[in-house]
Amino acid sequence: MSLASSGAEPVSSFATTLIDLLDRVEYRRVATDDQFDPVYGLRYEAYRREEFIPVNSQHVVRDEFDDLPNAQCFGVHIDGELVSSLRFHVLTPEARQSPSASVYPDIIGPMLDRGMRLLDPGRFTADYEASLRYPALAFLTLRILVMGSWYYGVDTCFSSVRPEHAPFYRRIFRSTQMSDQRFYHGLRFPMVLMACDVPKVYPDLMQRYPFFLSTEDEREKLFGGGREGVPAVAPSVRQAQRLAELQGAMA
Repeated sequence: MSLASSGAEPVSSFATTLIDLLDRVEYRRVATDDQFDPVYGLRYEAYRREEFIPVNSQHVVRDEFDDLPNAQCFGVHIDGELVSSLRFHVLTPEARQSPSASVYPDIIGPMLDRGMRLLDPGRFTADYEASLRYPALAFLTLRILVMGSWYYGVDTCFSSVRPEHAPFYRRIFRSTQMSDQRFYHGLRFPMVLMACDVPKVYPDLMQRYPFFLSTEDEREKLFGGGREGVPAVAPSVRQAQRLAELQGAMA
């Protein structure tokens, strides 16, 4: 899926289309003890399609970072079909392990030393046919990061991405590049570290892309309660929009 080509429509029309599509979406949190969850097979298919990883007999992609206590993994479903997946780690001065933290310790370590809370997403993969049917699938998936950033109260949300995808993150999340090109775990192409200043950027982000809105209830259902699996959480963007409008009217 090409992130750089996503969202070519005017924002108002694009946002309306995404909100309508979210009526058909469900988010699911993966149980950490299920090593053969379909999201790991989706990862494998996506990476093998581009020949980014070697063949393995299990046809899954998991790594040591999936088992960390600060990790959560999610699947995105449209009409019951798994279409994409995403993992993130919540980094704090006490919980300092994640893929990006191991690749960019000279950048992330000092931020944690200053007491910052950080979100490190990765393993963003999509079903090929679904990415053709839903050109804006990236936004539906990245909505998880926006919700997670609010829920965990992070200062910065990172994105370790291929250099050609960096402009997307600059445009959508006002992210800045913090690193040179480096090679990431198990991948055969270089990555760069992008960083979004969450408190500064997110209020305007919600204005520009209201499909990122969510209610506290949706966030709690998706992220609360430890690391056990969550079968299905429906997006709450319409309720969040109504709440935002009501709050605006009362201001």
